[in-house]
Amino acid sequence: MDLSDPSSRHGLAQRMAELARDIAAPRSLDQVLADVTTAAVQLIPAADIAGVLLIKGAGEFESLADTDSLVAQLDKLQHDFSEGPCHDAALKQTIVRTDDLRDEPRWPQYGPAAVERGVLSSLSFKLYTAERTAGALNLFSFQPGAWDTEAETVGTVFAAHAAAAIMASRHGQQMQSALSTRDRIGQAKGIIMERYGVDELRAFDLLRRLSQESQVKLIDIAQRVIDTRGDN
Repeated sequence: MDLSDPSSRHGLAQRMAELARDIAAPRSLDQVLADVTTAAVQLIPAADIAGVLLIKGAGEFESLADTDSLVAQLDKLQHDFSEGPCHDAALKQTIVRTDDLRDEPRWPQYGPAAVERGVLSSLSFKLYTAERTAGALNLFSFQPGAWDTEAETVGTVFAAHAAAAIMASRHGQQMQSALSTRDRIGQAKGIIMERYGVDELRAFDLLRRLSQESQVKLIDIAQRVIDTRGDN
């Protein structure tokens, strides 16, 4: 993509606007990230395949939105070797670029393994995903010397969209969990009010004291009350 070309800039801006709408729409994280990686391959000529790698606190690798099954293989190699561009981008650097994996001293095990699978260069971008999850948007090319400044610029924009989608999904899950917790505590209070003839405040106080005395989370106490609602 030539960003000095007005038509190219317009096409990029249009695709960015579409991705921004996708993030706000009620769509799954996998669908949004798949749009990001597909667009990255379409708009960055050197990118042959792309994917998103998430690394969770326990060292668990999760491959998302791969445009080709080879991406998951490359992620697994980096997991097995504990080295590689996606690994470094997720956990260390903001952008990790390699122009020729045949002559790459940073990853002595991963590099030759990737070359065996036909991948000769890669470009990875850190995703600012917060808490115990790190991530990277990863682009791969079957050619050496594939990347230029424009590829890095456009890739950085796509990485921002991917990170926003992950954060929006996490927020949605947290909201859903909060609503579920509130509903279950409300059910438990209703059961206690009916069973013991007490008001809402006394019912909640009973749940709270049971939680404190047993050192069990309030939501777990509430679930126990719901589970035993048919008991005499």
